[in-house]
Formats: sequence, C-alpha cells, structure tokens
Amino acid sequence: MNGIDAELEIPEGRLVRSRVGVASALEAALARDLTGYARIDPDSLLGDGEPGVLTFADGVPRAAYCERGDSHGNTRADSRGADALAALAGPGPCSVELYELPDDALEEVHDTPGFTVPPGAPAEELADDPSLAGRAREHAPDDAGETGASALESFLQDEERIAAIQEEARAEAEQRAEEWGLDGELEG
Repeated sequence: MNGIDAELEIPEGRLVRSRVGVASALEAALARDLTGYARIDPDSLLGDGEPGVLTFADGVPRAAYCERGDSHGNTRADSRGADALAALAGPGPCSVELYELPDDALEEVHDTPGFTVPPGAPAEELADDPSLAGRAREHAPDDAGETGASALESFLQDEERIAAIQEEARAEAEQRAEEWGLDGELEG
C-alpha cells in the first residue's frame, strides 16, 4: 500500500479478512490481536467518501487517516486521527479489508502525533458499539491513543474545515436554485 502521508509509509500487508461492516472488522481485529491495518471503503451512494485507513497494534486501534474529496471530485485536505474517524463516519455500509503486518511495521505511524486515536473511539464513532469500545480500552496499553479530544470535538475545532463545508453547501444550493429558476428569488 502506498504511504498515507509523504513522510509515513504503510507497507502492503497480508489480507486476512474482507467483509462489509466496520463493527465485525473491529471485532475480528481485537479477537486476532491484529497488528496491521483496515482499509475502509464507504459503499454508500449517499456519501462522497474516500477510503480510509485504521491501524492496529495487538488488536487495538491506534491511528487513522482519510483523504477526503468533495462532490465535484476535488481533493480536500486529508483527515488524521479523530478527524479521520469523523470523516469516515458516514451513512451506509462500508467494505473493510483487514491486513496483517509484522509487529514493528507501524511504529512510526503509531508514534506520530495527529494520527493517533483513542482505543475505543473507532468502535464508538464508526460502529456505534459502546461494548466493543470498552473491550478495546481494556485491551489497550495505558498510554494508547491519548489525544484528549473526541472526533466531534476535533471536527468542531477545525474552523477551516467547517468553512469549507459551508462554502461547498452554499455553492451547491446556488447551483440548484439556478437550475430550478430560483436564482433571483433567494437574494435578500
């Protein structure tokens, strides 16, 4: 697999599972004590999602990344850590592939601030499964994923991202109004 960032490389892993559903993939990673990553592909026609990557150490989620595009195919800034979880938490099902890697293959990614996620956050944000989140926290080392902010808190603090979403929504609304012949009706 190509790098998730210009400075960070995730090697190609050995595929160990491919299914639809984030919860079952998180369960499988925890049960296997997987060290590796999950590639998450949104399958929804409603979402504009790009694939994301969630890494694991001994079955515990440690880091997340997602490169997002807008509805016009333009790439926006990537999302990392809790922001990536918020970006991946869209409507509809996801295809999830689990890949296994050697124990030391992801140390650099896991040690890079900004990519880390709290151990239970993926289960809460992506699978809406508090029980699984609790098991992940219990299985995690004491210092794993200390980011201090939930995905929602991180999203709300990202004023640039909120402004970009507002601008995209405004442009889309103006385009639809023009298509419907309402372009002069909405000015005020």
